[in-house]
Amino acid sequence: MVDIVQENVDVVIVGGGAAGLMCAITAGARGLSVLLLEHNKKPGAKILISGGGRCNFTNQDAVASAYISNNPHFAKSALSRYTPWDFMDVLARHDVSWHEKTLGQLFCDQGAKRILEVLLEECKTAGAEVRCGVSVTSVKFGEERYHLSTTSGQVSTKKLVIATGGLSIPKMGATGFAYDIAHQFGIGLNTPVPALVPFTFTDADLAFMKPLAGVAAMSRVSIGKTTFRESLLFTHRGLSGPAILQISSYWDEGVPVVINLLPDDEDVAGWLKTARESRPKAALKSVLAEKLPARLADAIAESWPGVMASFSNAVLQDVADRLTHWQVIPSGTEGFAKAEVTRGGINTDELSSKTLEVKVQPGLYFIGECVDVTGWLGGYNFQWAWASGWAAAQYL
Repeated sequence: MVDIVQENVDVVIVGGGAAGLMCAITAGARGLSVLLLEHNKKPGAKILISGGGRCNFTNQDAVASAYISNNPHFAKSALSRYTPWDFMDVLARHDVSWHEKTLGQLFCDQGAKRILEVLLEECKTAGAEVRCGVSVTSVKFGEERYHLSTTSGQVSTKKLVIATGGLSIPKMGATGFAYDIAHQFGIGLNTPVPALVPFTFTDADLAFMKPLAGVAAMSRVSIGKTTFRESLLFTHRGLSGPAILQISSYWDEGVPVVINLLPDDEDVAGWLKTARESRPKAALKSVLAEKLPARLADAIAESWPGVMASFSNAVLQDVADRLTHWQVIPSGTEGFAKAEVTRGGINTDELSSKTLEVKVQPGLYFIGECVDVTGWLGGYNFQWAWASGWAAAQYL
């Protein structure tokens, strides 16, 4: 491969995911010479697998309150300046269509591959060079420039943007590069942990959960005052599904999770008492199966054998509590290997919320998932990538 010697490159972006590509497009459109370096053989690996290949590229409700950060106000600036409709305008220029699935999630009708094609076409139009299969081996700062050694030579720039993401899904090429650069330049880091990730449990809990693997049920899952009403899925290792992935971003070791398996019923005890009067000879599992998947109804009812007429009000209240206030304490999560995103990362106190530039290190920027801004499931993290990449590019 030919050595990279481009002393006059205005901007080097490390990382060819959603944030890096958006930054390259926007900076190039401003007339800057842009070189994007991606260590994978192809860019946009996470884009291609997102949304089951359909790419839930944004969410219509992407506001700062849908993001977790040590500074809950940090994301407001970028999100307010680059909205979901701005990205939809980009797609519309390329005749890409989309549809809303649920809860404001927008999916591409033509699939994730088309989203990536659009981004690469936009890079080409903007004159931003995307170079893949190139890893950065060292970064040095001197004479107001960043000097990068790469696996294909040397490159120098006044503006360096780190867009290499977090630690989630290492098989897709995730590394701790952004955190290494932060450490090198004395930039604070909030401990990265897996987020949007399934829970695992001890053998005692798995005795109930494992036989239910594959069963899904609508639920309301809560930690403290934070709650999500979405589907829950039992697995061989514990619990997953949208509701669990959402609440996992708020979970810390030892914290209990409360699950309501009948989120739309306000008086479950009253419903059970009415069933006792109208169907006294019915088994509890038969009654529960009216509102729950049969296998789940059977598993819960095993704790209360007998017909409805044999249950006192106190017992039916116990059943109702089990259905609506089932408390579990995960033993852990399935880790970065299965986490969709990383919570934590570059401390936002170190960055300008307007420009994403490091306050004490001129010309160094961090964008996207490597920053301590983590969105909900359903397109929110893509919107942060678009918005943070766009915002940084305004000031390169």
